[in-house]
Amino acid sequence: MIDGESSKAELLQSSKSSSGDIILIKISPDLTPEAQYILYNYTKRISLSCVSDGVVLVDPEQVKGKKVYVMLSCTFRYGRDDMDVMGMAFRRDIFLCSRQVYPPLQDKERSVHTKVQEKILRKLGDNAYPFFFEFPDNLPCSVCLQPGPTDVGKHCAVEFEVKAFCAENQDEKAQKRSSVRLAIRKIQYAPDKGGAAPSAETTCEFIMSDKPLHMRVSLEKETYYHGEEINISVDIDNSSNRNLKDLSVSVEQVTNVVLYSNDKYVKTVAYEETTDTVPSGTSLKKVYTLCPLLDDNRDRLGLALDGKLKHEDTNLASSSIVKDEVLKEILGICFD
Repeated sequence: MIDGESSKAELLQSSKSSSGDIILIKISPDLTPEAQYILYNYTKRISLSCVSDGVVLVDPEQVKGKKVYVMLSCTFRYGRDDMDVMGMAFRRDIFLCSRQVYPPLQDKERSVHTKVQEKILRKLGDNAYPFFFEFPDNLPCSVCLQPGPTDVGKHCAVEFEVKAFCAENQDEKAQKRSSVRLAIRKIQYAPDKGGAAPSAETTCEFIMSDKPLHMRVSLEKETYYHGEEINISVDIDNSSNRNLKDLSVSVEQVTNVVLYSNDKYVKTVAYEETTDTVPSGTSLKKVYTLCPLLDDNRDRLGLALDGKLKHEDTNLASSSIVKDEVLKEILGICFD
């Protein structure tokens, strides 16, 4: 799904077309260029490509012989802005792609990819130009680590942005007053068919005990969605001479930062401590239910979240779905 956020420019209008597409209009401070972006809700599936397309409205008199470009960027940020020292920025551009939209390099009709673009172009007239980007399969999804209550500025995150700017060439640094930026969010949807239900078992042997303790834990399925309860089946066969008491069950989020460092963070996102006991020579079969929610973890520093846009809520980060041929380093952050 792609969502839009107003950033460094004024949000003039937000509307919804009859087809359900979200249309956002933004304009640069000095009107060079005017830019109208059309953002679409879409699902990112493993077998399908993701796209972002829109329209830029250009005033030729304001451009004054320069060119207008649109750029799609994916950036990995590791740390706050004030951590950038000695000319070394804790950020890396994972993906950059730019398109020249004015003067057009091909016929306008060949650049149109959607019916909504056609409608916007007819409405805006001859000075409106379409653009289109296709996301590579190996790009990560939008994610971020939850900052502390007193932290300010940007933190560890993977961010996407679409920018339209006016310049002599695409390598020239864009002036803020002659550009317009739009943060977008890229999220994933799990495949329709999940794999086998996960399970794990272990055997513990104790000193001075002739027989071991055997425990097996299993889930009903492999894939769970946000807000869905997780039923955890616990099967304990205590043949040892030890008594088990105060059993606890938890769901943990494992975050691996694979760029700049090999940091690993393990955060408990759902937890239940019980009074159940398993005396020596007995067994226990029970199902525990947990539901990991962001609402229960809002004050947890460093918790991984799906990419967040301004004035919008989000969820706990989804588990990373990585193709076999994709290097994990390209993703920036991976989650289990």
